[in-house]
Order: sequence, then C-alpha cells, then structure tokens
Amino acid sequence: MKLARWACCSLAALSFAARLGAAQAAPVEPMQAEVITSAQTDAPAPDDPRWKVVALADTQQADVAWYRVHFDADAADGFWMLYLPYLYGGGRVWLNGELAGEVPQNSPTLRVRWERPLLLPLPAAALRPQGNVLLLRAVAAHQMDETLLPRLVLGPQAALQPAFDRRLFFVRTVPVVTVITGAVVGMLVLLIWWRRRDEVLYGLFGLATLLWALRTTTFLFDTMNPALWDAWRLLYFVSTGGFVIVMALFTLGLAGWSRVAVTRGLLGYWALGPLAYLIGGENFAGRWWVAGLAPIGLGLAVVAFAAAWRQRSAATLSIAVAVALAFVAGLHDQLVASSSPLIEALLPNWSQERYFLLHHAANLLLVVMGVLLAMRFVGTLGAVEAANRTLEARVKQRELEIAASYERIATLQREQAATDERQRIMRDLHDGLGSQLFTSLSRAERGALDATAMTDTLRGAIDQMRVSIEALASEDQDFRTAFGNFHFRWDARLSEAGLATDWRVELPDAVLTIAAHDALQILHIAQEALTNVLKHAQAQLVAVHLAHEGDMLTLEIADNGRGATSTEPAAGSRGRGQANMRSRAQRLGGSLDVVFSSGGTRVSLRVPLRDTVSLPVSSIP
Repeated sequence: MKLARWACCSLAALSFAARLGAAQAAPVEPMQAEVITSAQTDAPAPDDPRWKVVALADTQQADVAWYRVHFDADAADGFWMLYLPYLYGGGRVWLNGELAGEVPQNSPTLRVRWERPLLLPLPAAALRPQGNVLLLRAVAAHQMDETLLPRLVLGPQAALQPAFDRRLFFVRTVPVVTVITGAVVGMLVLLIWWRRRDEVLYGLFGLATLLWALRTTTFLFDTMNPALWDAWRLLYFVSTGGFVIVMALFTLGLAGWSRVAVTRGLLGYWALGPLAYLIGGENFAGRWWVAGLAPIGLGLAVVAFAAAWRQRSAATLSIAVAVALAFVAGLHDQLVASSSPLIEALLPNWSQERYFLLHHAANLLLVVMGVLLAMRFVGTLGAVEAANRTLEARVKQRELEIAASYERIATLQREQAATDERQRIMRDLHDGLGSQLFTSLSRAERGALDATAMTDTLRGAIDQMRVSIEALASEDQDFRTAFGNFHFRWDARLSEAGLATDWRVELPDAVLTIAAHDALQILHIAQEALTNVLKHAQAQLVAVHLAHEGDMLTLEIADNGRGATSTEPAAGSRGRGQANMRSRAQRLGGSLDVVFSSGGTRVSLRVPLRDTVSLPVSSIP
C-alpha cells in the first residue's frame, strides 16, 4: 500500500512538473552528508553527538543508516524532486521534518533488492530557499552486510529526468528485453536442436540463451516473498554458472578443442555453485564460487583468441572479441560489487554508480553467437540447395541416359526378336519345304517319281512357300490379314477341285497380333488339313471355322467325305500329315483333335493367345 501511495504521488508530481515552464533552477548535488548507524525507527535528534560527516557516495557496515543532507534551493520555484540512482534495501525520505516518500524496505516479512532508480517528488510546501534538511533512512538489502547511499541529486524534474530515464533504460528496460527475447530464442533454438541432435552448437546456444534469460531476472524483481527468495537466488547462481560453463563448451566446440575430461571438469564446477549456496549462503557462493568463474572466463578468452589466430576467420575473431569483452565486463562487475580500490584508482567514483556491464556484454556475445549460427544455417541451406540442383541435374542426365539405354535395349530386343523369328521360319522352311524338296529330288534322281507325283510335289512346295509369305507379309503381325490371304487362295483352289466351301471367320475388329512364326504354324496346320481333304476325303463340302473364344483361338475344318474309323490306320502321307499337325500344335502350346466318322472328318485346333510362343520339339519332317 505504501508503494502504491508513493507511486501515485510520484505520478502526480511528474504531471505537475510537466506543466511548469521551461526555465528551471539548476540541480543541487551534495558532496557530503552526516550519518548515524542505528536501527531505530524514529529520526535521531538533530544535536545527537553520533552524527558524523561522510562524503557521498557512502557505504556503512550496518543494517540501517540515517543520513542528513543540508542544501539550499535559492532558485527553487516551489517544486523539486530527489533522484537516487539506487536504494537497494529501500527506506524513507523526509524534507524538513515532512515525509517526502517511502520505498519498500527490507524486513523479516519482505525481501527487497531495489535495483531501479528513484525519482521522488519533494513536498513543495516544505521546501525553503535556505537551510533545507533532507533526512533519509537507508536499509541494507537482504543478505548484504552494508548500507549504500549513492550520490543523490535534487532539482527540477526537467533537469533530473534524463539521468533517471537513462539509468532506468540500462538497469530495467534492457533486462526486460533480454529476459523475453532470451526465453523465446532459447526455446526455439532448443527445439531446433531437439529435431537435429547432431547439431550440438545449436543446443549449447539455446541452453546458454535460456540460462542467461533466467539469470537476468535478478534485475526484474525488486521485492519478493521470503518463502520464494532462496529458490530465486539459487536459480540466479545456477543460471550464472551455467551460462559461463555452456559458453565455454560452445567456444571449445567451435574451436574444435572439445575434450571429455575438460567437459566433465566444467560441468562439475557448475554443480559446485548450488552446493556452495546451500552450504554457505549467498555471500559465500558469491564471494568464492562466482570468483572462481573468472579464471574460466579468462581461459575461455584465451582459447577463443587462439582459435581465431589458428583459423583466421571472421567467425572465430568475432567470437574471441565478444568473449574478451564479456570477461572484462564480468571482472569489472566483481570489482564494482566489492568496491575494489583498483577500480576506484582507475575510475574514481565510478564504483559508486553501481553500473554492472556483464549483462550487456553477454547480450552482445549472444548476438554474435546467434549471427554466426544463423550464417552457418543459411550457408548450410545454400549448400543443400546447390547440392539439390546438382543432384537434379545429375538425375535428369541419368534419366536421359537410362531412357537412351532403354531405347537401345528395346531396339536390340526388336532386332533380336526379328532375328529369332527369321531363324525359326528358316528352320521351319528347312525342316518342311527343304526336307520335302530334298526327298523329292532324291526320288526323282532314282526315277521313282512320275509326272503326276512330280506335279504334286512341286504344288506342295509352292503351297509351303505361299503360306510362309502370307505369314510374313501381314503388317504388325495381324493374323486376320494373313488368314485372309490364305482364305482367298484356298477358296479358289477348292472350288477348282469341285468342292463347295463354307468359310466362317469370327475374329474381333481390333488387330489380332500373333507372332509371324506362330501364325505360320497355324496356317501350316490349316493347309495340311485342306490338303488331306483334297487328296483323300472325296468330299463335296468343306467347312472352315476360325473364331476367337476368350483367350483361345480355335480353328475347325470339317468335310463330308468318306472319313474312317478312329482305329483305321491312315495311309501314306496322310499319317505323316496328322503327325506334322500335332507337332505344330504342340509347338504352339495348343491342342489338336482329329475325329473320323462315317459323315466325314473334323480337325479341331485350339491355341492359347496369351502364350503363342513355340515350344521346343523335334524337327518336323
């Protein structure tokens, strides 16, 4: 409630000050004050002999310190403000005996660590042109054994606001941005690492960013419930040490100097931090364990510069510079926090400003790491895209080569098929027509052939030749065309012999493709059957039926001749004709039935269309 009232008063005062004219009095910055270290709640008496003069800024080894500051406000227009860069443990402010403001104080029921600056309005009615007394009760922050009072400034708001805004930006706005950005970026990068476990640097960067976001929360909470304080401060030590250790592992990995023993040693020292806090408290852990992180940071900087010297790349050099800046900033913060005489000698009065630089240097280091990883990621994407383009070009080239190879193979297969087809037909001509001519020639040379027999032999040879030509002459191996030529020739021949014919062809309109050699075998079977009708049947009618039934091609030739019984032996060449027909049907993978009856002879051939490849059998005589 007190903090809320103070905030309301501050806003009202700021609003009032904004309405003042541009001409303002110059601010007053007292160089000294009087102090009494006492835990009393009431203000010490003005003539208390314990008052002693100290220079500002001041540090007292006490839990509570009373400060009295005298100042004049000759040019005051009735409204001034008090600017305090910090007041870690909180406190109260009086002007000429009137309460001017109250900042939440550290107590057994409240933990206070007031990092942000304060701009307190002073009561206009209490402000006098001469002899003003500012009384301030300062309380030490929790687990701090000293009370700190910075160099304060009094004056108009317009004169004090720039310094207040500048410090507020560095000690509060930047940490807020760091916590939010670090948490978001850290979780996103860890998610990337979770999907790509082999990218260890991404995992280390994500973990370092998240740890630093957690560590920076120390600048966000000014007050806290005592029940949560120890857990929050423990988180601070865990995240601080973790950030340094993870950064060391990242730098070693980037430099290519990772070692299992070194990694275990760093992780072990990280674990000592929480243990030191639990055993000795915050002061012990902060004084000894945090100090031990300095050699690790120094070693990290040395490794980074050695890697930059060895690799001589922009990436390693930028990391080395950023690590060195972070180390110097961390060392600076340690010297400032301990009010070291060294920092006072190098930069007088600087330690009293209590500006801590590590969280800014660490932010720079994380930005450098993020940029390097982003450049690495973009480079990897570029390499992958280039590899994909190269692969696509190679695949396209290989596809063209494969297509050309397939075309060559198809051409060779067609040529081979044609060669095989010619060889089969040549074997068929050799085994059929050639054998017949050779046998007839031998008989003629012996004088065993008369004119009629010679005529029959030559006619048979011509028929064999015509069948071969008809089988080979059809385009696209269309069996309908080949059978049409066969039909035209044999219909005329049967008519000349005085036989009535009945031709029925039931084939599909589409092209019925049958290999030339297979078509030749079918036509040979038909020719053999019709030849037997002419020579032996003494028939008046012959019927030829060719049909396509499912996956089968059927050919049936029937006559009304004298026929014979199934047990009657066939005479002469007729017996050899049946044997030839059966052999040809077997080569086609089909079946041949010859039925003799008193009403004539019927020859039936069934050939599978899906498998018309000739089967290997003995030569046909």
